[in-house]
Amino acid sequence: MTGSVRQFLILPFAAAFVLTGCGSPAAEPIRPGPPAATHSPKPPVLPASFAVSGQLTQGGWIKGKAPGGTVSLSLDGRQISVAPDGSFFAAFDRDSMSSASLQATLADGREVSHVLTISPRAWKIEHVAVGPRPGSIPSEEYRRRRSVELARINAARAKDTQSLGWRQSFVWPVKGRLSGQFGSQRIYRGTPGSYHSGTDIATGESGTPFVAPADGVVILAAGEPFTLEGRLLMIDHGMGLNSAFLHCSELLVREGDVVRQGQPIGRIGATGRATGPHLHWSIKWRDARLDPILFTGAM
Repeated sequence: MTGSVRQFLILPFAAAFVLTGCGSPAAEPIRPGPPAATHSPKPPVLPASFAVSGQLTQGGWIKGKAPGGTVSLSLDGRQISVAPDGSFFAAFDRDSMSSASLQATLADGREVSHVLTISPRAWKIEHVAVGPRPGSIPSEEYRRRRSVELARINAARAKDTQSLGWRQSFVWPVKGRLSGQFGSQRIYRGTPGSYHSGTDIATGESGTPFVAPADGVVILAAGEPFTLEGRLLMIDHGMGLNSAFLHCSELLVREGDVVRQGQPIGRIGATGRATGPHLHWSIKWRDARLDPILFTGAM
């Protein structure tokens, strides 16, 4: 130093020292650390499993919940509908194979599969020692009428009314003697005849009222008898599930009507191809024919 002027050297980290009485630094300088790491929240992991219950047998059905985030669902490769809450309905034909596969595609791209085991049924098979009854050649008028009737039936089954009846436990439309069993079949000298596609209920008289087994919408009401079914009433329960009531003497509802479970909808009769008054009740899911007793339990 020269003269009376003193010069001070300003050290870069002087302010970071704690000075002792002798002016010596007591610690190393404190340098700022790295910035705190930030973590983005991980997306939630969606549950990847099915929940199913029902009648996993030929002619039976299931209700279930698809895995969370499901954007499409199929049964053996065929697309099926899924409700906003993830619920769905599916069913198995009378001649279903021993297994079926559910497959869901999730929003994150994952695919989830679930294999269902379908138990076989011991159908009532009757072997007859004679050939099938020879049928007369249908007339041109019959063929014309029948093509129109089948077109109406197919158009009715194609309707989607968004009914929620499929969610309910079904009730019997009427109480009586079970005169015809679903799935029963005759074999004529080795030649199978058509199996019975519904359940027949006989009450002993015509005019007995019957009720809707579950909520639905009337999709066909044939006031004029069809050649085979007679006065035919069909109700859509939603999700591709529908009921048909054959041989009615009177219909109490019209096409487009919304019906509630237990509401009278028709009267038993013997119209169409019937040997006596009875109610033929059949249930279909898409193309699969189902056993009504698996929806209601024993009468």
